[in-house]
Amino acid sequence: MASSVTEQDGVDVDVAIVGMGAAGLSAAIEAHDHGATVVVLEKAPEEHAGGQTRVSGGTWFDNRDPDAAATYLRALCGDRPVPEAIVEVWAVETARNSAWVASLGAELGVMPFTAAYPELPGHDCFGGLVHVAPTWGMGRLFDTLLAAARRRGIELRFDTRATGLVAAPGSGAILGVDTEHRGQAVRFRARRGVVLATGGFQADPELLREHVGLVDAQQWGSPYNTGDGHRLAMKVGAGLWHMQNHFPMVGLRMDGYAAGMATFPPADGFIYVGPDGSRFVDEQVPTRHGHAFHHGRFEQFPSEPMWVVFDERTRAAGPFCRPFEEGPYGWSQLVDGYRWSPDNCAEIERGWISTADSLEQLAKTMGIDPAGLVATVARYNEACGRGVDEQFGREPATLVPIDRPPYYGFRWGPVLNFTCGGPRRNERAQVLDAFGQVIPRLYCAGEMSMSYSRCFDSGMPIADALAFGRIAGRQSAAEDPISDVS
Repeated sequence: MASSVTEQDGVDVDVAIVGMGAAGLSAAIEAHDHGATVVVLEKAPEEHAGGQTRVSGGTWFDNRDPDAAATYLRALCGDRPVPEAIVEVWAVETARNSAWVASLGAELGVMPFTAAYPELPGHDCFGGLVHVAPTWGMGRLFDTLLAAARRRGIELRFDTRATGLVAAPGSGAILGVDTEHRGQAVRFRARRGVVLATGGFQADPELLREHVGLVDAQQWGSPYNTGDGHRLAMKVGAGLWHMQNHFPMVGLRMDGYAAGMATFPPADGFIYVGPDGSRFVDEQVPTRHGHAFHHGRFEQFPSEPMWVVFDERTRAAGPFCRPFEEGPYGWSQLVDGYRWSPDNCAEIERGWISTADSLEQLAKTMGIDPAGLVATVARYNEACGRGVDEQFGREPATLVPIDRPPYYGFRWGPVLNFTCGGPRRNERAQVLDAFGQVIPRLYCAGEMSMSYSRCFDSGMPIADALAFGRIAGRQSAAEDPISDVS
């Protein structure tokens, strides 16, 4: 459906790219290097630009064997296979990521890292995590891509929100993007195509409720990831794929800050409980990017709101969030500059972590059943004394009692690192409609439409964004130009 916006003063380019993370900038660089004039449209102001890429670890997996990588991706997707053409292109293109980033002038480093799913075939493709030297995180990948775009003279528009796609009557071919910049409407007419790279929807409560089933989630990364590209694509008929897939983490909301933080208990004396105060899981089950092996299959975990309960012993063991030196990533740390206190006391003082001298009072403060929590902790402490968790089989070495007041707890809702699903695309990064047909001249890449239908490994989100961002840039630049896109 054609947009109703009719600005007289528009901007003509070959390729318009919406979003300025790894996918959007990779697409911009490739489109430019293949002879196209390019504009990159970014909703955030310049100081907040970069999407999830800017605040992530900035790493991509070292794909040492494309054939094995294809096998690994098939196994990771499991009973939710993605088209074989996508698997094959993904395997080849992700193996080219490092050479491509290095060609932009970046010095690379590799962190030793093993595959998260060593039981799956093809895992031996995983050669570690590649990053822009000297260290991971710190926004270095984003800085590298942004600098490369600027050296090429690619036009970058910040604080510019896409409000609609311009579609040709009849064919539905995408001819441009309508935008809003500080109250002014501007149409960007695209002679060759439009690339959507707007990130996920983890900061949009409505889309999370509808597609993931979460009603009280808190994003970990960019608060600008509100599913704009998803809605733009759906409005012109795009189909969707694996919208339910996401990366949840145990963490907490930080009142007064734009994002939450992931938590990592510094000692074993903690449990997870529901609103009735009861335990429901082995709290120490290994989680691999939001997935755990439960009931003979990989399931997303944690997947429901819960409360984390611990005592003074665990509080005093160290910080609940990793020090910045160990984890130089996250919106709260990189953008807002927050540094977690070494003893958790500042966060208790802020009220992010509740505290009380008794379990009954702690439960009342957190809004869960007091009798249920008291009974649960008593049963758990008995299990610690016996060294056997009859409820959930938690490893004996991790059974540390919760018996030293004061007691502490916080609600998890959850904290979301990223979402995986979005507009369905093919191996050429072309957006497909609800019937599997190509929407002409519309492309997408990055977090808004990743290749991962179920499980994924470290460094794979960035790898996917770099690979399909480059593909989208090349493919859009190769389109025959339309002379009249008004």
